[in-house]
Amino acid sequence: MKAINAVRMGGVDVLPLVEGGKGVSVSTGVSAGAWAAAGGAGTVSIVNADSYDAAGNPVPQIYHGRTRRDRHEELVDYAIRGGITQAEIAHDIAGGRGRIHANILWEMGSAERVIRGVLDGAKGLIQGLTCGAGMPYRLSDIAVEYGVYYYPIVSSARAFNALWKRAYSKSADLLGGVVYEDPWRAGGHNGLSNTENPLSPEDPYPRVAALRKLMRSFGLDETPIIMAGGVWWLEEWEDWIGNPELGPIVFQFGTRPLLTKESPIPQAWKDRLLTLKEGDVYLNRFSPTGFYSSAVNNSFLQELRGRSERQVAFSPEALGAHTASYGVGARKREVFVAQEDFQRIHNWEAQGFTEAMRTPDSTLIFVTPDRAREIVADQVACMGCLSECKFSNWSQRAPDYSNGHKADPRSFCIQKTLQAAAHASGPNAADVLDHNLMFGGTNAWRFATDPFYANGFVPTVAQLIERIMTGR
Repeated sequence: MKAINAVRMGGVDVLPLVEGGKGVSVSTGVSAGAWAAAGGAGTVSIVNADSYDAAGNPVPQIYHGRTRRDRHEELVDYAIRGGITQAEIAHDIAGGRGRIHANILWEMGSAERVIRGVLDGAKGLIQGLTCGAGMPYRLSDIAVEYGVYYYPIVSSARAFNALWKRAYSKSADLLGGVVYEDPWRAGGHNGLSNTENPLSPEDPYPRVAALRKLMRSFGLDETPIIMAGGVWWLEEWEDWIGNPELGPIVFQFGTRPLLTKESPIPQAWKDRLLTLKEGDVYLNRFSPTGFYSSAVNNSFLQELRGRSERQVAFSPEALGAHTASYGVGARKREVFVAQEDFQRIHNWEAQGFTEAMRTPDSTLIFVTPDRAREIVADQVACMGCLSECKFSNWSQRAPDYSNGHKADPRSFCIQKTLQAAAHASGPNAADVLDHNLMFGGTNAWRFATDPFYANGFVPTVAQLIERIMTGR
């Protein structure tokens, strides 16, 4: 195994190991601080991070505002307070070692306000900003304003080219690195384009080599590329280490830090990770962001898949093949569906899926009455956690805070389900997790086969980094 040497990143020499940021209380100050203390770059998430009461218990993020706009302001306040809290914890644990980064989603609701609020309240505690889930053009402006390094997350050379030409070329000195997040292998939201097949993963090497070639044309020969997604044993990436074609390479680990003693996820989630099999992580497109995302294929995703499968096109008038009359809702408002779909509808109704819900695409989905009530309640309770949400039709950009489309019942409230998963506790925690979103990279099944985790061993962050540095 080649030597794994320190890399110059963010103005200092650190181990070429980054903890990937995981939002909504999953990348905390404890885990990030421990990662930095071990010599790498730890990442706190400032996407609705936890803050704590005087007894050290997480403050429940409960919303009291009567309007979406009011609840959105509460969400921003929670996010800023939580982000500051986690940065302070990380800084104290790191003890001046490694680097502390903060991660945020560009398409998070009021992302710029949250970033600035956290940086204002945690002055000098955060050395880098990582940001993806969109095209964060203004990330470099914020970095310059606060004197921190920035690390854009991209999934192609083309994306970085657009960011560089529009904004980043003006502040190249603070570009600490470029995160290449593999759109097929990374956990959470991924950057698959409409021209890329989600079922046909591409080899990351040519894509990263193309990114380095582009960066060299901009004079960024020594700016590290951070490989994120699918990294497990570094011996599997040995041909990347010290490779002159790729230049300085750092490796990001998002899924593996979930299974450490410092990881804040519930014990039931850690137990589930140790039982996953290959194929148990599912690349899906149900997220209200519109992005693909990678998560454990549990009852939650299976129910979402069922919603979309119980779907038929309709017309408000009898047109073409749409000749069968069908009544929607309590008032039985007449629409028309194809004759073969009419029979499918009756079959679904016989199974208990008696509630028809309209989608923005002139289709109907069929769910149980309880599920229909839950969907509507979640849409009404929207707190604007995204800049734009297809599930609730919220948009922070429009004057009326609507994206101009019908709310889409094929999706879900991502804030609600991620908070539920992150804070599941008690005897029913495993069931709670099965019915909520559990993000994970496609390699999560390897916990069950890697001898490092034999007999249910859960390492500390320091032990995990020590193991990673062996390459095995």
